[in-house]
Order: sequence, then structure tokens, then C-alpha cells
Amino acid sequence: MATAVLRNSRMSEAEWAARQELAACYRVFAMLGWDELIYNHISLKVPDEQDAFLINPFGLHFSEVKASNLVKIDIDGNKLDDNPYPVNLAGFVQHSVFHRNLPDAHCIAHTHTTAGMAVSSLEGGLQPVNFYAANWVGQVAYHDFEGVTVRSEEGARLIEHLGDKRAMLLKNHGILVMGRTVPEAFLKHWSLQRACEIQLVTMQAGTPLTIPADVLAVHQRDISKTQAPGGPGRADFDAMVRRVDKIDPSWRD
Repeated sequence: MATAVLRNSRMSEAEWAARQELAACYRVFAMLGWDELIYNHISLKVPDEQDAFLINPFGLHFSEVKASNLVKIDIDGNKLDDNPYPVNLAGFVQHSVFHRNLPDAHCIAHTHTTAGMAVSSLEGGLQPVNFYAANWVGQVAYHDFEGVTVRSEEGARLIEHLGDKRAMLLKNHGILVMGRTVPEAFLKHWSLQRACEIQLVTMQAGTPLTIPADVLAVHQRDISKTQAPGGPGRADFDAMVRRVDKIDPSWRD
């Protein structure tokens, strides 16, 4: 099977830029250990196109994803290009529900990190016991595990349980975040992942200290004041991409 798909001369500059940013995100996730063999997925809406999306080629590790080998699909997961790789059905059945119903969900990431799966499997889920968890109190939705996500009829319940949130812990399953941009989705995942990691370590160490509700409210009110320039997650994401470039810049191809 081909290892890459050559850039099509008919591809818009906007699509190529989106492909490069999404490919970089896959490499960042791999560098940070958020990969899972050839599974899990990050999808991105193609700019200026109706119901066209990019997703990883099923069969490649996150560290092998490039701008040129991302698969272009429609809202139902049908391929829109001649990419030789298939699409993981369990990947886009879930993502398509949110892309179809949430205009602001341009980038969606789903992972099976150890910490994310562990906290999603705990009674009570994420607890207000650390700095990063304080960011998320009242902002995380939950969805009961119904088996591998390959049935479209589960979509209505996913949307109902998500409500007005843009992050979800899929119970017994893992992390799902969505953003208006790739950097925003990256930062949401990073922050939620850190909250889960620290909660697990805290629970092993002893009895967690719960942050009072009034302090949580002040924290969430003020946290936006610490944002770096460029929009949510932009500076953070760019810093991680610079690290990736020192390892392997082939994601740009």
C-alpha cells in the first residue's frame, strides 16, 4: 500500500494548510504518548467546503500521519479522494454526529489515554481536586458506555448528553474534546488529560483536598486572563509543533 498520497493540484491552499495543521496535531499527540496503536482519531472540517472532513488513515500510527496521507471524507464517512487507506468506522460514526449537529465543532479529538480511561471509569468521574480539574468543573459531559461506537442510533444520546458542553468523558472509554480550531482542541485535551493524571496520583497518595465551590468560581472567572496571544491554544500548540519538528518534520509532506 502506498505510504503517502501526493498533493493534488486541485487542492485549495486552505485545505493544504488544514492538512498540515492536523498532521502536526497527530504528531504532537504521538510525542505526548496519547496514541493507541493505530486507533483513536482527530478529525477536522475542511475550510470553505460543505460537509468535508479530514481524518487519519486507518492502519497508520499517529507518528506516521502526514498532510498528504490524511483521508478526505464526507459527513457520512465516504471518501472524497483517491486515498488508498480506509477510514476507521468506529472513528467517524462518533465524530460525524458532532460535526453534523455542532457548527462550532471544527476539530474533534478522541483518545484512550490511560488517565482518561481510568477517570472515565471512576464513580463520580473528574473531581475538583487540582488546578486543572478546577478549569473543568461544570464543563464536562458524561455518556454511558454502549459498546464500540459503530451504530448511528447512539448519536442522539451522545448529543443529548453533551448538551452545551464541548468536552465529554465517555464512561469506561476515554476522552472526547472539540474545538473551533486545532490548537483549541489540543489545549482542551492537554488540560483535561493533566487533570485526570493528577487526580489519579492524588488518590493513590491519600485523601484528596476538594476545592471549595466559591474558589472554583473565582478560578474559572480569572483563568482566561492567563491565555497567551494568538487565540485559545495557539501558542501552546505551536510550541509543541516546534518540539515535533526536532524529532521528525515529515508531517509537513
